[in-house]
Amino acid sequence: MLHLKNSGYLPIDAKTLLAKADSMTLEMDVIVRDMRVSTKYLEFDVSVKKEELDVIVKKFATIGLLHDARPVVEEKIEKEDAIKRAKQYFNDERYWECHEVLEGVWKKTQEGEKDLVQGIILVAAALVHYQKYENDICLSIMNRAMDKFVNASGMYYGIDVGQFQQVVGTMISSKSIAPFMI
Repeated sequence: MLHLKNSGYLPIDAKTLLAKADSMTLEMDVIVRDMRVSTKYLEFDVSVKKEELDVIVKKFATIGLLHDARPVVEEKIEKEDAIKRAKQYFNDERYWECHEVLEGVWKKTQEGEKDLVQGIILVAAALVHYQKYENDICLSIMNRAMDKFVNASGMYYGIDVGQFQQVVGTMISSKSIAPFMI
């Protein structure tokens, strides 16, 4: 995962930036799988050999300066730490990583909690689509997420579930999507 500092790009620029990254790596043994635009970062899913990473970072500097680069691996994290990390990722608009971390939590939850965690995962997944300027898909996934919150209320590891539902519901009804914090 490669995060560049965003110097003013918007989600509408995602497809253009992905095409630019693809063209920059055409002659290399690199796969640029996807990219997303947050207010802070340009997030690229890149498969690259470790020894070629510096070359990619240098090439991508015309798009944005490096914030961080790290391999994506499934981590074994205790539930409380995983939820804390997922909240940090969500609040930092790193929705894909939030989704990935919460998948591990979801696998270990029981009935009622399972739906709540799946709803949060779906909202993170929806916002990934927002970052790719796929707003219709985003809203569709948010609708599915709301179904998971039917029996949820109160606080969940510091997340105000009612407020979370309200923000998502408002985005759905207004068709106006924006990042928010949990």
